Amino acid sequence: MAMSGGKDDGSPMMEMNTTPLIDVMLCLLIMFIMSIPVATHSIDIDLPVATPPTDTPPPIDPVKNKIVLTQDSKIMWNGTQIDQARLIQTLQATTRMNPEPELQFQPEPEASYELSAQVLQVIKGSAVTKFGFVGNEQFATFGK
Repeated sequence: MAMSGGKDDGSPMMEMNTTPLIDVMLCLLIMFIMSIPVATHSIDIDLPVATPPTDTPPPIDPVKNKIVLTQDSKIMWNGTQIDQARLIQTLQATTRMNPEPELQFQPEPEASYELSAQVLQVIKGSAVTKFGFVGNEQFATFGK
């Protein structure tokens, strides 16, 4: 860095030398930049531990089995929740049994009509021969 010493004519120096001031300011700026913590854009979240899927088929009663559709769109096979793919597999397993067990269908009053139609289509496609609707007495006063 350059320093001026003034003029040789003996007159006083009228301008201030800012070079050392700028050097100190740059050093301080670098020190402040180095001391700032690194900004992280992540949020720590404790996620639940995944449970491995259970591939155990729902129990099949050799006498009668009951499909219940709940109001929150769940398919229950003898009290065990299953999905439509598992329902197809289970119905195919019941049709291979000798004698074929009876299948009872009972949707809850507030169950989805669309889900009921889908499940009935699956039952129809599985060629179940012993099928019945149960629990219709709860709708005996419908419309009165």
